[in-house]
Amino acid sequence: MAKIINLKAFKEFFRSSSAGGIILLVCVAISLLIANSVFADGFKNLLQEEIGFNFSNLHLRYPVILWINDGLMAIFFLLVGLEIKREIIEGELSSVRLAALPVLAAIGGVVVPALIYALFNSGESTVSGWGIPMATDIAFALGILSLLGNKVPSGLKIFLAALAIVDDLMAILVIAIFYSSDLHLIYLMYAGGVFALLIVFNRIGIKNIFFYIIPGVVMWYLIHHSGIHATIAGVLTALTLPTTPDASESPLEKLEHALTKPVNFLIMPIFAIANTNITFVGGMVEGLASNLGFGILLGLFLGKPIGILAMSWLSVKLNIAKLPASTTWLHVVGLGMLAGIGFTMSIFIALLSFQDVALQTEAKFAVLIASVFSGMSGFILLNMYNKKKKKV
Repeated sequence: MAKIINLKAFKEFFRSSSAGGIILLVCVAISLLIANSVFADGFKNLLQEEIGFNFSNLHLRYPVILWINDGLMAIFFLLVGLEIKREIIEGELSSVRLAALPVLAAIGGVVVPALIYALFNSGESTVSGWGIPMATDIAFALGILSLLGNKVPSGLKIFLAALAIVDDLMAILVIAIFYSSDLHLIYLMYAGGVFALLIVFNRIGIKNIFFYIIPGVVMWYLIHHSGIHATIAGVLTALTLPTTPDASESPLEKLEHALTKPVNFLIMPIFAIANTNITFVGGMVEGLASNLGFGILLGLFLGKPIGILAMSWLSVKLNIAKLPASTTWLHVVGLGMLAGIGFTMSIFIALLSFQDVALQTEAKFAVLIASVFSGMSGFILLNMYNKKKKKV
């Protein structure tokens, strides 16, 4: 009987919306433990171990860390792309009125953190990291919000989900435009040809998912060698998947459902373990007071809520949009704080921003601290506000 109850609880946990965020937290803790133990060097060597093969002009032998950051993360971006397209076709971004609030709030939550970072790092060698505090980690932010259950309006959860999706779209554009270098036009043209083929498949009504996934893998290889970050292939593939504006399950939604659990419970934890292995050394805390550290800390912890609140307030006052039902401005502040959990996406951009491992480590540590403080502050504010409302 106890086994049946435990199995039921286990299944319910993995069905819950907070499960992904909790598992990521556990993986961060595991990664930090490994990085500060006798296994640290062995783990770093494992990540640098090359796997794959080279055959004639086909080059597919790379370090494990590259397979994770360019390969597995392409699948993550495929899922993000599917979510973006679904929201545009039939969800919270399907009309100007519905999309106005999350889109404008996301713009504020992207621009203000970038400006804060640039203010601290202008003229410095670290200025290229301006994209780091722009990002929101969907899994963590929604995971923490879901822990509050019915203590927050359901509309707030939809608002955060739509905002985070728009935020991801902007991060994707920033990566494609500003964090790609040494473009090889031949590979880019071939990739464009594959993308055009996928659009043709969509237009002629092909619904078999494999007609999109297999060319998508080829496009990943071509984009990887073109100089643009390979994860963009995931988004481009997602945008060509056919979908419908009604409740019927489309190929896009089938693939989205198939990918959600592997991404949340396998790919993102692997990314977290591989990329948050920060070895604590003397002076690391002091490094938070550097221009790089301040730019990330203040960008995520202050820039996100300020930008989101300011643009939300402006859009409502100008009658462009309206707040979700039962949502107050204090709810929006709390949501803005949760959006300051940059974590996986911020760390990903940090890896693209700097070649220097020391700068990468400093940036990852700042992202980790800022994300922890943002998550705790948002949770505490929303929880305390709920308790205050109950007393009244």
